[in-house]
Amino acid sequence: MAISSVQSENVEPSIFMVRLALGIILMSVGKWVLYIPVKLNFPTKDRFSAGTQKRVESINAVVFFRGVIINKKATRSLAGIAGIVAVATLISKVFGLVREQVIAAAYGVGPVVNAYAFAYVIPGFLLILLGGINGPFHSALVSVLAKRDKSESAPIVETITTLVSAILLAVTVFLIVFANIFIDVLAPGLDAATRSMAIQQLQIMAPMAVLAGLIGIGFGTLNAADQYWLPSLSPLFSSVAVIFGVGLLAWFVGDRIDQPQYVQLGGFVLAGGTLVGALWQWLAQVGAQVKAGLGKLTFRWDWRIPGVSEVLRVMIPATLSSGMLHINVYTDLFFASFIENAAASMRYASFIVLTPLGIMSNMILVPFMPIFSRLTEPENWGELKQRIRQGLLLTALTMLPFTAIFIALAFPVVRVIYQRGAFNLAASEQVVPVLMAYGFGMFFYLGRDVLVRVFYALGDGETPFKVSMVNIFLNGALDFLLYRPFGTPGIVLATVGVNILSMGIFTVILNRRLGGLPLGEWGLSLLGLTVITMLSGVASWGASWGWEKVFGAGNIFLQLLQLGLASTVAVGLFLLGAMLLKLPELDLLISRVRQKFLKKS
Repeated sequence: MAISSVQSENVEPSIFMVRLALGIILMSVGKWVLYIPVKLNFPTKDRFSAGTQKRVESINAVVFFRGVIINKKATRSLAGIAGIVAVATLISKVFGLVREQVIAAAYGVGPVVNAYAFAYVIPGFLLILLGGINGPFHSALVSVLAKRDKSESAPIVETITTLVSAILLAVTVFLIVFANIFIDVLAPGLDAATRSMAIQQLQIMAPMAVLAGLIGIGFGTLNAADQYWLPSLSPLFSSVAVIFGVGLLAWFVGDRIDQPQYVQLGGFVLAGGTLVGALWQWLAQVGAQVKAGLGKLTFRWDWRIPGVSEVLRVMIPATLSSGMLHINVYTDLFFASFIENAAASMRYASFIVLTPLGIMSNMILVPFMPIFSRLTEPENWGELKQRIRQGLLLTALTMLPFTAIFIALAFPVVRVIYQRGAFNLAASEQVVPVLMAYGFGMFFYLGRDVLVRVFYALGDGETPFKVSMVNIFLNGALDFLLYRPFGTPGIVLATVGVNILSMGIFTVILNRRLGGLPLGEWGLSLLGLTVITMLSGVASWGASWGWEKVFGAGNIFLQLLQLGLASTVAVGLFLLGAMLLKLPELDLLISRVRQKFLKKS
């Protein structure tokens, strides 16, 4: 299909999405504030002296207050925070999906996307590591600022911002000067033209190093101040910038966009749009941060503030630990450079998985991080164990249905999302097995992150760091063993194996540190959900196969119906099976969904 025919299908919706994004931006920077009231039930006989912190619990609510004065802004409940984060992240992921569809239609799995996949490794690593929700900057700031008054936050944030900016500015210069060396180390198997393009793209995106640190600080600061909407929504700005850039290029060159004479320009547009999007994301956050009195754009070198050293004690080992985890990405791409179009296939497949994974990750990790931090005293370990169970079971209940879908329905999913324009049937066949491998590892990826956040809350960043060091060597060994016999899916499965091992190690350590965990009870629940997942996947595959035999899949309408029916079968059977296990976490999810629909009706 020529790109000119794709414009009527994809570019028009992209323009609509840009307009929608502008409307959302105007809402988010204006005076629209969402409050979710929380009913607090506590005995009237309780009296609290000034400056004393007390924890008041009610159904699904954990709040902090000082003395007898409660902030008039009602503290949001766990479910309320998760709802805000989920909606905002969903909007952001929708824009990300449109971005990937536009890129796929324009460039397929060709050299532009392949070069970009390697060039984006370091900037993307820094953006995820330093600037992402649930990253070490976010986690360190939330764990420290959530325990302090708002008046103490600004000096801490300004000092951390000054230090981080100075370090990452040096990193930016280093990336620009030595971009060729980084690309050669990351991808020694690239041909000359793709290598040259990747070097140019990396140099363009190098300033994202500084922006990543600032974005991460903004995430943590705003979340600690009970602001979740804008931080969770802001990643869409990057998607809008890329959509606009590729759409503009397609407007000028038409169906020649994937031709050799425009390949270099296409790489420049992708990298430039990514940089502009990161800048836009930071500017949106910093305005809200300054307005809330949580720090200004000023240099501050007051290292004697107690909160600064506390942040650094968590941030530094947490950054190193998370960095070790992302070194596995480098290792994966090193081996992927020897497989034709492997990096592009991994990019497209991982985005499909990361869309629901990102939404559910933010729903689970963002609300639980402050909760974990406030339950670290020994007298609160009983409740902490319950919260850990809740995090893991919610992870399983949300991730395993997607595992069933992405394994059983991988081809229909890829066909519906990507197969148009330059992304043809052959491209789909390359991406499908990679998607299946990623889908298999979804629970282990997020489950590992839940356990890591418990260590961060306990003020222990060293244990995750040590485990990550071991995993680097294990991942490299598994990549070497699996990439030749299994190709690109083997590289993904190596990472899944590393996450499984990490999750096991963290569980054993927490079991000893917290005086025992009910592992038998948790294990039986997870085993039951695993069996249900397998049955759901088989049933959904049968529904998809039956539909295609009877009705065919000759157009997008039939393909959507086929995917919708089969996905409904998978989710429906999973829920029915999970109900038989009588999990309280499932009851909580179902009750919340019912409440939402009853309120709307």
